[in-house]
Order: sequence, then C-alpha cells, then structure tokens
Amino acid sequence: MTIRTKLGLALKGALVLGAAFAVSGFAGPKPECIAPAAPGGGWDFTCRTVGRLLQELKIVDRPVQVVNMPGAVGAVAFAHVAENRSKDGNLIVAASSVGMTQIAQRRYPGDADKMRWVGMLGADAGVVLVKADSPYKTLGDLITAMKGNPAVAVTGGSSGAGGYDHLRLLLVARAAGMGAADLRKIRWVQFDGGSTAVTQMLGGHIGVVTTDLGEISGFVESGQVRALAVLTQDRLPGKFANLPTAREQGFDVVGLNWRGFYTGGQVADGDYDKMVAGLKRLYDSPEWKETAQKSGLTPMWSGGKEFEAFARKSVNDLRELSRDIGVIK
Repeated sequence: MTIRTKLGLALKGALVLGAAFAVSGFAGPKPECIAPAAPGGGWDFTCRTVGRLLQELKIVDRPVQVVNMPGAVGAVAFAHVAENRSKDGNLIVAASSVGMTQIAQRRYPGDADKMRWVGMLGADAGVVLVKADSPYKTLGDLITAMKGNPAVAVTGGSSGAGGYDHLRLLLVARAAGMGAADLRKIRWVQFDGGSTAVTQMLGGHIGVVTTDLGEISGFVESGQVRALAVLTQDRLPGKFANLPTAREQGFDVVGLNWRGFYTGGQVADGDYDKMVAGLKRLYDSPEWKETAQKSGLTPMWSGGKEFEAFARKSVNDLRELSRDIGVIK
C-alpha cells in the first residue's frame, strides 16, 4: 500500500468519524444554555440539570455553559437572542408556559415565530381543586354552576388576574361555552403560591383553586381536597392515575406548566435537528425520568415541528383569552 493510499484511507476515516460526531453532537462545539432568570429558579434548574445530563450521557462531549440572564420574566433573554444570536447553533434557552403567557400578552419583543421551539421534556400538571366536602363533585358540576352565575364561587391561585393559573381556569370555562362577558365576572384572588391558596380554601375564604399539582400534591393525597380535573392530555401515571382529566369530562383543555427550550429563529435546520435529537435522547434515558420525577415533574415529550405547533397554538389561545377578559386589546 502506498503512502498516498494510506493517507487517503486515513483522511476518509477521519471524515467518517467527523460526520459521526456531527450527527451525535447537540448544539455545536460550544453548547450554551441561557436561563432567563437569576440562579435558583425554575429556568436555572432546567438549564443546569439538562446541561449536566447532556454531558453525563455523552450527548455532548464538553460542559454546557449556563448563562443567567434575568429580566422582565424572560423578555431580556428573548430580546438578546432575537437581536444578537438568532443564528447561533450552539445555543438553547430555557422556556416554560410562563413565557408563553408573556408572549401572548405582548410583553416580549416579538411573537412565538421569532424563535424555533426545540422541545418539552416534562411538565407539572395543572389541576382544578375544591374542598373535600364541596358540593361540586365533578368539573361539570362546577362549570354548570358557573354558567348559571359566573360569580358563584371565589376562585384563586398563585398568579394574578390574567396570569397562567387564572387563564387555565378560564380556558375550561370557555371550552364549556362561556362567553367573554361571563368570563370577566369570574372572581379571582391571587396568593403567594398554590399551597397558600389551598390553605385559604380549606379555611373557607375561597371555593376553587387552580394551580400546579406538584406544589399541592400532599393535600390531594391526604384527602383534604378533591381534584375535579387534571389539565393533561391523558391521565397521569402512578399514584395520581385515578384523577380524571378535563378532556375526558368533555372540556378539551390542556394546561401544563411545562419545561423545555427554544433557540434562535434563524438557526439552520441541521443544527436545530441535532438539538431536537439530542433532547429526545436525553428524554428517553432513565436518568432523566428519575430526575424529573424527583423534581415534581411528569416526564412528557414533544419536540421539533410538533412542539413548534404546540407553542404557537398555546400563544394564540392565551392571547385570544387575554383579549376576552380585557388584559390586552
């Protein structure tokens, strides 16, 4: 074998190895995750936990750099990516349903189509709760009463009027056929958190709570409250499998507090596809399932075009509802 032949074979082997690395890579040679909040919050947890697992599972071959960029509930990071890094194939940004509400209410400098939505890895299920001795035995009972008198029960959760907890309840009411005028009559009270709202409900100060199941699961397990519905696509696995969904009761509403990622709106298809594939590999691992469940998340996957369609529909639904109740024009 000649030296030229040996060199040719070596070069061919290097090219094959390089192609294999490119396919198994994630977000380019210097992967980075922006957490649009200060250290310690949900977006920070998402970046750091996912970044660590991406390296441990060898989906990336070097540490994922986490950059905290707090400001305006994610709007500062959104603007930074849109203006400066829209083509950056190394970059993912932690996202959640909170950001969807902000985009829907035009509090970000751009719409959902300004970014490419990569994937969702898990979610905390929204839930509609009443006291165990409430006269409302089913979600249908509550909605029937509210259709007769929208102010029949004081409702509450951890967001203000027009926030995600409030909008999740209104999505159910709208799915039942309640119009904008009646939606505005539903009484809503904001509390510091879901557990505080439940405590106030147990004290008789409000009648209905909409919040995340993970935060108040102990109240459900103890039997102090009745979950009229979980706002998930299908029934939850495990210990909450007995909780009915809103969908199976005739109200086609999904209200998840999901965790996932977006990237710049002009990122090349090849880089975007590698991000989606990398996150899917992470999602399929037992390590992610264990980590998610320990953190109060139900593992749920949506990625690529399916997730992009989900993100856009979420924004459109929340925007329409926000107009109905006068939060935006």
